[in-house]
Amino acid sequence: MARRARSEPASRAGQANLVEIFSSVQGEGPHVGQATLFFRLGGCDLRCRWCDSPHTWRLARRCRIELERGTGRFREVENPVEPGLALEAAEALGLARHRFASFTGGEPLLQPAAVAELAHAVRARGPRILLETHGLAADALALVLGSVDVVSMDWKLASDVRRASDPARGPVAEFHEEHARFLALARSAPELVVKIVVTPASRDEEIDAACARIARIAPEAVLVLQPVTPFGSVREGPSAERLLALLARASQQLRDVRVIPQTHKLLGAL
Repeated sequence: MARRARSEPASRAGQANLVEIFSSVQGEGPHVGQATLFFRLGGCDLRCRWCDSPHTWRLARRCRIELERGTGRFREVENPVEPGLALEAAEALGLARHRFASFTGGEPLLQPAAVAELAHAVRARGPRILLETHGLAADALALVLGSVDVVSMDWKLASDVRRASDPARGPVAEFHEEHARFLALARSAPELVVKIVVTPASRDEEIDAACARIARIAPEAVLVLQPVTPFGSVREGPSAERLLALLARASQQLRDVRVIPQTHKLLGAL
């Protein structure tokens, strides 16, 4: 039974497989430093070499819930989690005092019904809803978009990212066309951010191809070039010279390009 609990989705509409619920600050993108309540969902169908939360790749048996803002003290409950329980936990953390509620992962769009129901309820209590996604599940996005204020989508580069179904070694198919389809829908969100994680393996032609599609489909989007935080098999980040060169290169196609690191890592926050 334990094995099944980790490999199957939540069994009833609205239930979520959650890894954790906690209060912190937004650590990435243009809203860094804003008070944010995080709902981290379990399960991901990608394998990023630099992923700092590989424990979220599989569904979680239990969800940990922070007891008090900023304390790092948690209690645990069984998965899947009912939306009422998740909302109650968020209220106990001062939900209305947060600028954002972030749905992150894992990959939250693997559980669109749960995200849609919980995001709708949370949004009614004040916080803006920020969806952090790998930017590939367009059909799922259509189910939740009406309850989302900010879509923050990754643009994955095949130099560093594989699908869970890909072989462990060798070249993999690019993600550009899947991302383009997702972007065409995401552009209708009130705010759209596209993030590219830059590592020493990132190639100019990959980033050029991403920028060309963003410029064609959603030129108003903010593009964040995020230098990788070394983790796992990625041992170092790109140089300042490399980042400045990419900033200039991307800015030839897009009007709003920013270099923003993972600030929560610098602060030692969750």
